[in-house]
Amino acid sequence: MNISKRYSLLLSSSIAMAIFSGSIAAQGFGQLKDIMGGSGASGAASSLGSLGSLSSIAPGSIGNAAGILDYCVKNSYLSDSKASPVKDQLMGKLSSSQDQPATDNPDYVNGVKGILSGSDGQSVDLSMAGLKAKAGKEVCQRILDQAKSML
Repeated sequence: MNISKRYSLLLSSSIAMAIFSGSIAAQGFGQLKDIMGGSGASGAASSLGSLGSLSSIAPGSIGNAAGILDYCVKNSYLSDSKASPVKDQLMGKLSSSQDQPATDNPDYVNGVKGILSGSDGQSVDLSMAGLKAKAGKEVCQRILDQAKSML
């Protein structure tokens, strides 16, 4: 196995384990971006140490959660049958709380692009974060679970 394959496997596994154990924090979006965007074996090794300091990743608004769910379905991280009912309910709540169409909400638009915005104003672009399929599914499942609690 060559170094780039080992690096990808190590990075994907580490991210998936961190997400699964609930160790990616909203306050650590910058660290998440560094972890997933780092390059080379030394980047992966140094990133592993920072995973423990992160707690849970969460969308900062109903609009962003709905947009992220749309992004996750489009990228095959979540099935349409699981995510769409939750997304549709979030969109209904969003529509009733504003004068503009829900699809024009800036948080939703960012979410559809894969930009996860936290309540503290920090964000991470999941489309540029180098997510592998397993890690992407873990992130999206976590967002789906949190979105259900917003209903």
